[in-house]
Parts: sequence; C-alpha cells; structure tokens
Amino acid sequence: MKYDKNHALLSTSIPGLPEPARGKVRDVYDLGDTLLFVATDRLSAFDVVMPNGVPDKGRVLTQLSLFWFRHFSDVPNHLVTADVSEYPAVLKPFAADLDGRSMIVKKLEMVPVECIARGYLVGSGWAEYKRAGTVCSQKLREGYVQADKLDETLFTPSAKADLGEHDENISVAELERRVGKETADELRDLTVGLYDGAAAHGRSRGVIIADTKFEFGRDETGRLVLADEVLTPDSSRFWPAADYRTGANPPSLDKQFVRDWLEEIGFNKEPPAPEIPDEIVEKTRARYLEALRVIAGA
Repeated sequence: MKYDKNHALLSTSIPGLPEPARGKVRDVYDLGDTLLFVATDRLSAFDVVMPNGVPDKGRVLTQLSLFWFRHFSDVPNHLVTADVSEYPAVLKPFAADLDGRSMIVKKLEMVPVECIARGYLVGSGWAEYKRAGTVCSQKLREGYVQADKLDETLFTPSAKADLGEHDENISVAELERRVGKETADELRDLTVGLYDGAAAHGRSRGVIIADTKFEFGRDETGRLVLADEVLTPDSSRFWPAADYRTGANPPSLDKQFVRDWLEEIGFNKEPPAPEIPDEIVEKTRARYLEALRVIAGA
C-alpha cells in the first residue's frame, strides 16, 4: 500500500493477485467470479488525478455508497459484501487497510454510459443554458438563473472517457442509438427515480443534491443493476440548504476547495497536476467528512 505524507492512500498492490485496474479513485482487483473495489484517497479535478490525496476520502466514498445501497434496497445493486471478515484468505493480511474503504461486488456487463440526473441549473449545464437556452441539447424555458431549481429533473447521459480524458455529453437520441430505446428508457426511469428519492432524503437532512451520476450494468439474468459508487461527493453536488442562494455557485460538500485553488493558480486542466497544499487538503477532508455525517448520520 502506498501512502503520501498525510497518510492518504494513493495506490494498492496485493501479493497473490494481479495488479489492479486503476481508475481515477478506485483500484479494482479481479477475484474470479467477483471484483474487489478499493477506494483510495486519490483525488481528481477537471478529470486530472492530483499527485497527493485527501486522507479518509476513500472511506467516505465507500461508506456513503453502502448507505445508499441500503437506502435503495428495492433497487438491485452489485454489492456482495463490505465485511472484511468475509473476504478471501488472500486479502486477510491487508484487512486493516481494506476495512471501511473496500467492497466485493458482482461482475456485470457494464452499460458504457454515465447516467446523470440534474435537479438544479449549475456547472456545464448553466454554461450551455446561458449560451443556447439548452442543457445537453434539451431545450429549457427562459428565465432561469444560476443554481435555480429546475422545473423537473433532467436526464443527461454522457459517454465515459478513458482515464485522463474528458467525458462527452450525448443526447438521449444518441443513447438510444447506442443501447436501444428500451434500455435507454429504463436507464432514464431508474436515474430520475433514484435522484428524486435521494433528493427527498437530502432535504430531510438539510442538504440539496443538485445533481449526480449513476452507472448500471447487467447481471447474469439480464436485469439492470446499480453499480460503482452511488451519490458521493465525487459523483454529486451536495449543497448545505442553509447556505443555498441563486445567482452563484453555492458552497458545496465536496472538492470545490481544490477546484477553486486550481483555478486561482491558473491550472491548465491537463496533467501533470500540482501538489495540493496541506491547508486545501484539510479543508477538503473536512467537507467530505461533513457530507458523510449529515447525509448518513455517520
């Protein structure tokens, strides 16, 4: 296990197993019939992985995903177990490192799109709306301001990019061309239903979930299954309701401190990224922990 000076886990390697597939945050090990997901403390911003991490970030992502899997227990998901006492023998020597930041999941045939739900007009959606009156080519009414609540939840799929590349927004028509209309409709209904349910829970906890992304795969029976991370600060915008205002980006419980710092120093949004200062790391860590406390009560 490789840690940085602040004891943020940057990468893993487990003797007896092939090297993992490494994403922006997760190291994924093939266990045969299942996969081991390990959420490291790596942090990406503008689709670029930073050289140092945020301590405990991977634990927050894992614990929030587990919370939402329980919350949406009526929706099939890929979780097998997150209890390290149930892990295979080859993983036992690393139980302390894996505990709280890993899960064993089913193998799925992943649908090659990210399913984004937008409840508020912010980020790239706001930029497009200002320019063209649309969000991901979907026409919206006039009169919205930045961070406004949308009249209805928007489903805006995107095509997943390779590590270091930027995801590409695609139209619903393009999604239908890629996966078929029946699957596209099912993805839309699942995405909007999950988001609306999560947004209601967030409101009850004093948090606005402005948007989020989901990923789905098909299991051996052919049914769509919720996969990957779910409603975390890495995949969502969480705004404290008490601080919410329109007309600007509200404060958020995520890595916005890092994004703002990178903008201030003129980062060109291409690798290699600069090292994050300790002050920014600690502020970001505090926001992730606050998201877990407020949303999951943990």
